[in-house]
Amino acid sequence: MSVTMTESAAMKIKSLMDTEENKDLKLRIFVSGGGCSGFEYGFTFDDDVKDTDTIVESFGVPLLVDQMSMDMLKGSEVDYQTSLQGESFVIKNPNAGATCGCGKSFTPAETGSGCGHATAEY
Repeated sequence: MSVTMTESAAMKIKSLMDTEENKDLKLRIFVSGGGCSGFEYGFTFDDDVKDTDTIVESFGVPLLVDQMSMDMLKGSEVDYQTSLQGESFVIKNPNAGATCGCGKSFTPAETGSGCGHATAEY
């Protein structure tokens, strides 16, 4: 089980990469400690592919995930959504026990408690 991308996310990533002059860039998704729920998602462009990275490709667009992050993101879907609040990448993570209303922070399922903010499905 790996990370998947929706067509909307892949097309947005492709359009962002097309504006860059470095054709080796890939979008890296990662999990780091922090955020109001304990862990938070991060996104950055990177042209340094490490031996331990997993490269996920959907709709012809590559996505990099480091090994530690992959353990927490297995089965997740990366989407790109537009709403009245703006545009953003959204991760639907089945491993998250609770998420913060901001959608950028989560608590792993095994711990089960969240930040106390309003929760939403992300």
